[in-house]
Amino acid sequence: MHVPDGIINAPTSAATGVIAAGAIAVSLRGARRELDERTAPLAGLVAAFIFAAQMLNFPVAAGTSGHLLGGALAAILVGPYTGVLCVSVVLLMQGILFADGGLTALGVNITNMAIVTTVVAYALFRGLVKVLPRTRRSVTAAAFVAALVSVPAAALAFTLMYAIGGTTDVSIGKVATAMIGVHVLIGIGEAAITALTVGAVIAVRPDLVYGARGLTQKLKLRVNGELVDVPDAEPEPVPAAARTSHRKVWAAGLVASLVLAGFVSFYASANPDGLEKVAADHGIDKKTEEHSTADSPLADYGVEDVDDARLSGGLAGVIGVGVTVVAGTGVFWAVRRRRTDDTSPAETSSTTSTTSTTSTSV
Repeated sequence: MHVPDGIINAPTSAATGVIAAGAIAVSLRGARRELDERTAPLAGLVAAFIFAAQMLNFPVAAGTSGHLLGGALAAILVGPYTGVLCVSVVLLMQGILFADGGLTALGVNITNMAIVTTVVAYALFRGLVKVLPRTRRSVTAAAFVAALVSVPAAALAFTLMYAIGGTTDVSIGKVATAMIGVHVLIGIGEAAITALTVGAVIAVRPDLVYGARGLTQKLKLRVNGELVDVPDAEPEPVPAAARTSHRKVWAAGLVASLVLAGFVSFYASANPDGLEKVAADHGIDKKTEEHSTADSPLADYGVEDVDDARLSGGLAGVIGVGVTVVAGTGVFWAVRRRRTDDTSPAETSSTTSTTSTTSTSV
């Protein structure tokens, strides 16, 4: 759903740019509360995985494909504020290096693909896990539903933006029907990828899944005939085995991302994605402008001067994963360090104690 330059007019693009900048500023502050010794390293990896997964277009209808948006996945794994930043990093790398998604439309894309998907998905996810049984399967099921709904929500957001600032005269009813219809189908693929990924992580290290924390009830003691919560235990040192497991998860995720982007992406569907297909069928792309970085050596996910299509695409994918994981990790460690610098020793002790009591048995 990468919107190119020219489909949305300049005033609307500028307005969405302001919205995106404001959301990123809020997310930078909110991410300080989410990023800890577990989520900070994982966040950069999540961004890289989303980049890789977005290269895997899957067929959804005759002549149409879809790809992961990633907002739901990022929000559930590392938190909603950090999730917005993850997808924003991916969109920035794609726009600058790969000429995917217009630069003047960057605010449109961040609003649709990072903000709307993350907010809608995480709000629905949290609502579901509160009413479902507190089990791993419930978390996975809630992730599936949240991801499914987030994609047509983003399509609806694009439709509203087009109604306000579309550069062509096409019936909004036709755009809405086509966009939401095809993106419901794409949402099924999004839901499957999100649920499988969340389920895989939660099976190995449930404590690394931000959305699965705190899902068990505290133990209670009966005191003078009343039930009271058991006081929080003192934090215990992180066992060496857990640290090793953390590194294994990170390494496995990076290898998976490299394989997806460097090899599996060659077999992705070549059909246009949902937005491209709707734009072409209904003529809303008549004023699309050439991308500002169309002459980039990595434009269109290929390496310039490498003639072999398989090798060119694979190298581009590997480079993209590498750049994204480095950029993302740098951003999240900086945010994490800022949190550490701004937190007093007493607050740090309290936060650590709270973290140590969250559940890893969902």
